[in-house]
Amino acid sequence: METRELRYFVAVAEELHFGRAAQRLGIAQPPLSRAISQLERRLGATLLRRDSRSVTLTEAGAVLLHEGRAALDAVEAAEHRTRRAALAVTGHPGVVLATKAGASSELLAKLLNAYATEPGSVDVDVMLCGPGEQERLLRTGRADVAILHHPFDNLSGFDTEELFTEGQVAILPAGHPLTTRGSLQLSEVTELPDLPLPRWPGDDGTYPDGPGPEARSHSQLLQLTSLGRTLLVVPDSARSQLNDDVVAVPIVDAPDVTTVIAWPPHSRSRAVADLVRAALRL
Repeated sequence: METRELRYFVAVAEELHFGRAAQRLGIAQPPLSRAISQLERRLGATLLRRDSRSVTLTEAGAVLLHEGRAALDAVEAAEHRTRRAALAVTGHPGVVLATKAGASSELLAKLLNAYATEPGSVDVDVMLCGPGEQERLLRTGRADVAILHHPFDNLSGFDTEELFTEGQVAILPAGHPLTTRGSLQLSEVTELPDLPLPRWPGDDGTYPDGPGPEARSHSQLLQLTSLGRTLLVVPDSARSQLNDDVVAVPIVDAPDVTTVIAWPPHSRSRAVADLVRAALRL
């Protein structure tokens, strides 16, 4: 298979509409349809069920969507990592660190300060990400190393070192009745009709149905929480960044969150190795 064919198929499989996929790819619909049909003939498998009203994935199509995304991520990662390796050789070394905006800010500041004292340290470009974005940046090679949070982020395929583990808290608008409690159960905060939980995007970038607001950034959700439109369940360390218009209450039965530093297992970057060692010494 060619990467072009994979991109065509992934676009159709994600849109489930040939017209929208063609528009997304910037091509006409007829050659896109022919390319998919040719791919199906070559593989000897029906990938999509088509009728006059809808397009759906077959079981074989679902497999190719999963594998095709991984293959395209690998191609993109190869390009980005090769370009950065070339820059390092020509005297412009650097490392890209991805982390979720609003999370682990105290750890990040200490890490950058500790790494800066390392002999041979290079510039660190910090990318502040939306929900789940840092994992994607690491897989596609746009980032060299990332701060991830288990069990929320998928750590499969990465080398990791655990940095610390903590509990979770509910962030509620100041004045809400639950803010007077010393602790909460998870079931109490997930079933509040007046404060629906935010909706996070799935792997395909779409949001599930529900009454809560669509999550786009940490700062956006904090503002909506202060306005009494939603609530947040976050690691305990996030409470250090809160204003007076919201209150953090511990959730005693929420799963612990482990913060890890992660990098691709085939990385040969000295800067990444030094950054990981600095993190482990903190």
